Amino acid sequence: MATTALATATAPTTSLTAATPPWLAALRARTPPGDAVLDLGCGCGIPVARSLAQAGYRVTGVDVSWVELRRARRLVPTARFLHADATRVAFPAEAFDAVVCLYVLVHLPLQEQPVLLRRIAGWLRPGGWLLGSGTAQGPWTAQGPWTGTEDGWLGGPAPMWWSHADAVTYRAWIQAAGLRVTEQEIIPEEKGGHVLFWARPPPG
Repeated sequence: MATTALATATAPTTSLTAATPPWLAALRARTPPGDAVLDLGCGCGIPVARSLAQAGYRVTGVDVSWVELRRARRLVPTARFLHADATRVAFPAEAFDAVVCLYVLVHLPLQEQPVLLRRIAGWLRPGGWLLGSGTAQGPWTAQGPWTGTEDGWLGGPAPMWWSHADAVTYRAWIQAAGLRVTEQEIIPEEKGGHVLFWARPPPG
C-alpha cells in the first residue's frame, strides 16, 4: 500500500476499538500471513489478536491483566499470550514484523512512553511496521502534557488513570526511536481524539 510522508485525516474515522476497524485491514495489506505480530496491551484479544490469528499470522499478545489474558486464551486459542508489564517485557531484537500498540501509551507514566517506543523499534525487523496511538487533542492536552484520573470512566466504578502528551510530541518520540512516520490520522472520540500512527524502521 502506498504511503505518504504525512497524511492527516480530518474527517471522522472509525474508532480504534470497532469490531472491524479499517486499520486492521490496512495492517494485513502491509504484512503477509505468517508474519510475527506483537499485540502490546492485547486485552481480551479482540479485535487485533483474533483477527490476525484467524488470518494466519503468528500473534503474541501481552497484557498486565490476568483476567483479560484468561479471556484472550479462550477467545484466541492459536495465539501466544504473556502476562507482563508492557514496560518490562523483553523480546529479542528484530523479533516481530509488526507491533500493534493501541491505547497503551496513554496509560503509562509520561517518562516511560518514549522509552517503550525505543524498545518497540528494537523489536521490529527491518521494514516492519508499528501501528500505535496516542492522544491527539482534547481538554487534557490543551495546556500541554497532562496526567490525572477520570472518575466513572465508561460508566464504571473505578477511576481511569491517564498520562498524555500530544500528537506533535508522540510523533517526535517515534522519530527519535529511529522509526519513520509514514501516515498519521486523527480518530475523534468523546471529548477529544486519538492520533493513529503508522511508522517503520529502515529497510534492511
